[in-house]
Amino acid sequence: MITAAEYETHLYWMKKAIAIAKVAGKSGEIPVGAIIIDSTNQILAQSGNRKEKQQDPTAHAEVLAIRAASQMYQDWHLNDCTLYVTLEPCPMCAGAIIHARLKQVVYGVDDPKTGAFRSTANFADAPFSNHRPNVIGGIAETDCRQLLQQWFMKSRKS
Repeated sequence: MITAAEYETHLYWMKKAIAIAKVAGKSGEIPVGAIIIDSTNQILAQSGNRKEKQQDPTAHAEVLAIRAASQMYQDWHLNDCTLYVTLEPCPMCAGAIIHARLKQVVYGVDDPKTGAFRSTANFADAPFSNHRPNVIGGIAETDCRQLLQQWFMKSRKS
């Protein structure tokens, strides 16, 4: 259970991740945004999906943010950092999160097809995980869900 103050902090950062997701969606990417902050609440990295632009199946918002944060930190250990992402991470991203040793993952909406922290699997608590980040889902869930639904409706009409 999180406190009201923690919820407000999470909501603040999630709104920023949503803004990044909107930019990604306008550029033709699935609208997912990610931000990594350090223990002093400073942004280390942020990214939206770039699979289409880079023609790279690993160019998910979370992976790109982890890469950038590791470069900024000059260390791949992101032990004191929190990742905010608008959609529950997939197995690839969950693996990257665990390997980066992120302290906490806060996401907006569950992904019933590929979500790897709550929906289809629980990588954080799996026996194969050598690190267990704190995972919080459902922050700005309605906004994140609507953003994705609207984008998919619009892209299917085109």
